[in-house]
Amino acid sequence: MSKSHFSVLVKDQSPSLEKYLKPTFHRHRVDGVLCAEILPQNMTLALGANAEYFGHAEWARLYFDACHRDQAFISRWREVVGDWDDKVVVDIGCGPGNVFASLGGRPRQLIGVDISLAGLKMAAKLGYEPLLADAQALPLRSAIADVVVMNATLHHCDDMTSVLREAARVVKPGGILVCDHDPQITAWHFQGVARLLWELRLPLYRLIHRGGHASMQEQRCGLASEVHHRPGDGLTEAFYHSVLTPIGFSTQVYPHNQTLGAAIFTGQMGRAAWKYRWAQRLSGINPNSREASLSLMCVARRLH
Repeated sequence: MSKSHFSVLVKDQSPSLEKYLKPTFHRHRVDGVLCAEILPQNMTLALGANAEYFGHAEWARLYFDACHRDQAFISRWREVVGDWDDKVVVDIGCGPGNVFASLGGRPRQLIGVDISLAGLKMAAKLGYEPLLADAQALPLRSAIADVVVMNATLHHCDDMTSVLREAARVVKPGGILVCDHDPQITAWHFQGVARLLWELRLPLYRLIHRGGHASMQEQRCGLASEVHHRPGDGLTEAFYHSVLTPIGFSTQVYPHNQTLGAAIFTGQMGRAAWKYRWAQRLSGINPNSREASLSLMCVARRLH
């Protein structure tokens, strides 16, 4: 099959998505989902773990039901996203579709990008136009989206800088990029006894069948997928500014403990669960400090 014939075939199957895609990239379809080619040498441990974890029907279902769906989350996101009706929205690392499932609305186009075929098929049932691709090399044209969202995505990616730049590239002038639920490195820098207790939690979680850790296989896969969520790793406020500000974004970063909604935009951070606060105290971290907030939310608007 020639390249030109292949392009026409894809366009006929997905006319609404085609105009947002780069004119040339290797692609195919699996179970109706458009897939950008990912070369075997580019399939890292983290990419493979994310594909496997959200490709497991039961794990993906439990994640969808439990994660990033509470009222604090909804309040934060509604405050910054506002009304996205009739807008082009790109959700990078969409998984099974939690952001749209939580916020609702009527976007003109809702594109969900992920590495997991099964997760994308779940998202498609909610109204996403699914696209299987590596977030480090998006097959999307530049400046197409009014809103780009990445919820709990960056810390799952090998090269966080490349992913953030790619996400920014897709935003239109005047559009907005929102990231949330990525760990702040200073909050998780557990040491000594705290680090030991942190490691000992893993067999305990398996014993009590805690979500995400119900078996050795699920736990190993989940931990491998969260490549930058571990003591001594994570993100900083400076990271967002260093990547986004030089390329024309007005950037604000809000540390928070996942317990507050729109109140974080007034400078409040909320209070982390006791286990995190004790681990921080044992590690010499002041749990009431800005640096101790577990997560970072970035809200960046493209100026030009």
